[in-house]
Amino acid sequence: MKTIRILASLLLGTMVFQSHAQQQLSLSDAIKFALQNKKEAKKAKLDLENSQYQIDEVRGSALPQITANGSLKHNVLIPEMAIEFGDQIITAKMGQAWNSSAMVSLNQQLFNQSIFTGLRAAKTTKEFYQINAQLTDEQVIEKVANAYYDIYQEHLKLQTIENNLQSTTKTKEVTEGLVKAGLAKKIDLDRLVVNVNNLEAQRQQTSSAVQIKENALKFAIGKSIEEDIELSNETFEINPVLAMESDNIENRTEVQLMKKQIELYDLNKKSKVADLYPKLSLGADFGFNGFGKGFPIGGNFNWPKTSSIGLNLSVPIFTGGTTKARINQADIQIRQAQVDLEDTKLGLSLAKENAKSQIKISLLTIDNNRRNVKLAKGVLDDTKNNFNNGLATLTELLDAERALADAENNLNTSLLNYKVAEVQIIKSNGELKSLIKE
Repeated sequence: MKTIRILASLLLGTMVFQSHAQQQLSLSDAIKFALQNKKEAKKAKLDLENSQYQIDEVRGSALPQITANGSLKHNVLIPEMAIEFGDQIITAKMGQAWNSSAMVSLNQQLFNQSIFTGLRAAKTTKEFYQINAQLTDEQVIEKVANAYYDIYQEHLKLQTIENNLQSTTKTKEVTEGLVKAGLAKKIDLDRLVVNVNNLEAQRQQTSSAVQIKENALKFAIGKSIEEDIELSNETFEINPVLAMESDNIENRTEVQLMKKQIELYDLNKKSKVADLYPKLSLGADFGFNGFGKGFPIGGNFNWPKTSSIGLNLSVPIFTGGTTKARINQADIQIRQAQVDLEDTKLGLSLAKENAKSQIKISLLTIDNNRRNVKLAKGVLDDTKNNFNNGLATLTELLDAERALADAENNLNTSLLNYKVAEVQIIKSNGELKSLIKE
């Protein structure tokens, strides 16, 4: 393994920052902050917490259900009933002026396939949200890592512009002296002034781009936009072994999540099938049915007791085919999810192969660009020396400076491409949390 150490200078004098102290932020710190503060991570944790309440809700339906009911009724007009007695019809009042009841009832499910299936579904739902929370964390880590490395590329680009500006400014100062001494043309000085102005404009544009991308990173980790951050110096480790990693698609979080979703769809189908099963429950109650001519309290009132216990059986016989239709719909849902799973596996395999190819290309490009930077620096040093001795033209000097800047930018781009591909390889191995340093 070979290591390329890249020390990105923040160039505070060239960037628009507020005067208060800045906080150094490593990639690991940024990820930790995002996992604690980003909306997606917070909501995933709340979904996981809520899944336990869903389990409690279904479990509660399998436990005894006890209710208490009471009523008080005043019959303003007591209903009468006609009774035929021989040749005469006699009317009699039915009931009393006041009626009251107080009852405690118990219902216990003895056999209800829907409840049993619901309990399994609730537990599977919790497992689903556990995997979903893990996937959400991985997605947050991926976004933060890419945003973090993107800022570094802009910093390195800014450093290249700054170096080029410093070199061109020195050349301009030397040329000013030569023009005053009559040893150089004013047009050469004017070209250098234009070049310096262009570089200063590029520096300002890149500084603004850095600020915009830093704001994007703040948003990605859930940090206030008003707070300033300063990226810590990072070491970019180049690991050629990553390109040789074998596929392990079955353990990907996305695959595990979809498999768990299929389990939920299967349980949903079983819940539809449960509608074909009979339901048996135990019911019991105890209470008082009171009646009297006066108000229950302080009046002429009787409180006879009442109690009952029994079994309730419900057997579905014919539903017009609606239950079968629901079962078939649930089965289609399962088959659709299985198709999605196979397509997802194919997409994940493609993404990993592309990342491995990008790793290989980046390794070759980085090595080539490092040699180009070294060569371009040598060419620029020789051209500067020749220019100062009148053996090279200004055009040759500016071309050499531009060639070095292009070589450095190409190196920075190849490094970023490598890190982005590296994140994808680490993700495909389910090891994104390895980016978090303790």
